[in-house]
Amino acid sequence: MGKSLISSYKTTVGLLLVYALGLGAATFVEKYWGTEIAKVFIYHSPLFFALQFFLVVNFVASALQHQLLRRKKWGFLIIHFSLIIILAGALCTHITGTEGTVHLRAGENLDYMTIRTNRGENPQQLPFRLELIKFTVERYPGSSSPSNFESLVCIHDGTQSFERRISMNNVLDYKGYRFFQSSFDSDEKGTILSVNRDKAGRNITYTGYALLIIGFILSFTDKNSRFRQLARRLLILLIFITPLKVQAGSPENISRFLFRNAVNAEHAALFGALPLQSLDGRIEPVGTFSSEVLRKLHHSDKIGNLNSDRFLLSLLAMPEMWMQVPVIALKNEQIVKQYGLTAGHCAYIQLFEIDGAYKLQDDLDAVYVKPPSERNRFDKDLIKLDEQVNVFYRLVNGQMLNIFPDPEAPNHKWSASNELLNSYLSDVLTCLKTDDWTQAGQSLEAIRSYQEKNTTLRIDDRKLKAELLYNRLNIFRQCKKVYLISGGILLVLSFIALFRKNKWLATGIISLTVLVSIALLYHLFGIGLRWYIAGYAPWSNAYETMVYVAFVTVVAGLFFVRQSSITFALSGLFGGIILFVSGLNWMDPQISPLIPVLKSPWLMIHVAVIVAAYGFFGIGFLLGLTNLGLIAIAGDKPQSPVNKLTIINEMALLLGLAFMTAGTFVGAVWANESWGRYWGWDPKETWALVTIVVYAVVLHLRLVKKWDRPVVFNIASALAFACVLMTYFGVNYFLSGMHSYGR
Repeated sequence: MGKSLISSYKTTVGLLLVYALGLGAATFVEKYWGTEIAKVFIYHSPLFFALQFFLVVNFVASALQHQLLRRKKWGFLIIHFSLIIILAGALCTHITGTEGTVHLRAGENLDYMTIRTNRGENPQQLPFRLELIKFTVERYPGSSSPSNFESLVCIHDGTQSFERRISMNNVLDYKGYRFFQSSFDSDEKGTILSVNRDKAGRNITYTGYALLIIGFILSFTDKNSRFRQLARRLLILLIFITPLKVQAGSPENISRFLFRNAVNAEHAALFGALPLQSLDGRIEPVGTFSSEVLRKLHHSDKIGNLNSDRFLLSLLAMPEMWMQVPVIALKNEQIVKQYGLTAGHCAYIQLFEIDGAYKLQDDLDAVYVKPPSERNRFDKDLIKLDEQVNVFYRLVNGQMLNIFPDPEAPNHKWSASNELLNSYLSDVLTCLKTDDWTQAGQSLEAIRSYQEKNTTLRIDDRKLKAELLYNRLNIFRQCKKVYLISGGILLVLSFIALFRKNKWLATGIISLTVLVSIALLYHLFGIGLRWYIAGYAPWSNAYETMVYVAFVTVVAGLFFVRQSSITFALSGLFGGIILFVSGLNWMDPQISPLIPVLKSPWLMIHVAVIVAAYGFFGIGFLLGLTNLGLIAIAGDKPQSPVNKLTIINEMALLLGLAFMTAGTFVGAVWANESWGRYWGWDPKETWALVTIVVYAVVLHLRLVKKWDRPVVFNIASALAFACVLMTYFGVNYFLSGMHSYGR
């Protein structure tokens, strides 16, 4: 009995579920009581180590019991063996590794590092001395945001001394100690270095990572692998499956005046092409800035018949009139009633009393006194409204349109104040009356000449034109429409094709499949264009990763298009939904410079692989729901479409699990190369591991005979997607950690 319990697959599933629940609970312990408490009572507790030990014992016993070696399950064996090695490396790191910090001020030298434990901070001697020669912060031009920061240190070791530079993603490795640029003092005269010494643990863990990749490759190529078995079963079903048979003066006047007497569209396009320095120092077209402003104020990319460029220029030229137009989006009914505002959208002037007092001021003061965790929906919406009011105020007072370079300004900063702007706006007003835009065009050309003459930065006209094209095409919105409409119709036709077949139905399915595929290529073009404009892989923030997730989801469906048009239709529909979410107001589509830690080639690999996993998991979620619907209608008989779609579902989850695991461990390598530890139990890391464990449970359910049923597997595949949502969204909004820059 004891032997069978140790090698039982039920034990495997049970242990994995307990492991996932423990990990998830630990992230909330960490949020409320701190990382050290979570480590003491969960991550580094004897019980947690025992749980991992039992998982190892269970695998070894199961492998022997079920003769996996004799059956030549090489991919399966190597993957699980690599996980044992990774756990061994983590144990070695825990026992023999050392992690701490060194805080140096300019001219100061130290021969110890500080180690933090749950009992406080303790110094530990270093076999050499470190001296800070100089600390430097580089900032993005025209911005206070750091582009890079580095420490020039001198190592004094006996009779020899030598200098080295330490910066983000540039490590100092000396005598087994690795020094990483972590942070710096507010006066920029001191540096904080993280220190790590873990040569043995690192080498063991990296060996495990390498074996893991080999195991996954074998899992998809070896003829005895589960993936190849599923592919053969799917082929048999495609050949022999048979279709089922079933039974058959006022703000309104001012608004109308402004929309009728709008800025000429061609001239507004020239204005939109003018280079501008954003608040974070990036050189972008005015068109990008105007689009961001209109979305911020109005929660739309148009107001009336005006696009963002025409709106911005009109606002700058006639600010007093626009103050009376309902421009500022407002959805909180309590705020509307409390301050006597118009529902939906309110005018700037409505937010002020007759004597000029700001209506929101007293309540805002009370809100900002509250801790963020105690603010309710009214408080948060009030802060958002105040932000919109500030943007409008700064615009009409000429404080945001930074189009004038100043050669003498510190850090290449551009300004919005210049007589050329006043002259230009005066000409715009004149041209609005005469409808002859020659004079305004000449003033605009004068501004551009001023920029070229006075800028100390390189303005890349090709990138500016590319960004204008990107803004004009609105690629992801067009793809969203095609995915939603074509994917929806394709799904309907594919379901009908399950029960009847005719030539016109097949033609419609092929045509829609081609249309969605063309949209996918257009989607890829949009990602490539944004990559070219930004200068880095466009998956560094929430908006960009959502766009990429949508792309990968449709690609995942395309992977199975020959086997199932339903799968491709679901992927297209889901891709459209994801793009719809990415376009919501709380998503920020702004192209921004990367923070220093993200300036690494590991970013592109790590995020690309992780998000690819989300695409396949999304396919599994949709197929799970679809199959449950079909089971409710027709059951899960051997010849039903449910079995084919369940096989595709399992193949998608296998691919997703491979990508998720590989991406997580690629992230661990990046973490180790950037700040000296490959795993720190950050909530994002932990929930990525929870997601891996949960999907491993879903894929192991079939090993228990009474659970090896399509209905069980499809329910599990649908429920498991909650872990993906928690990893991607929930961690950012319910927890906190090093990945908070991804919000």
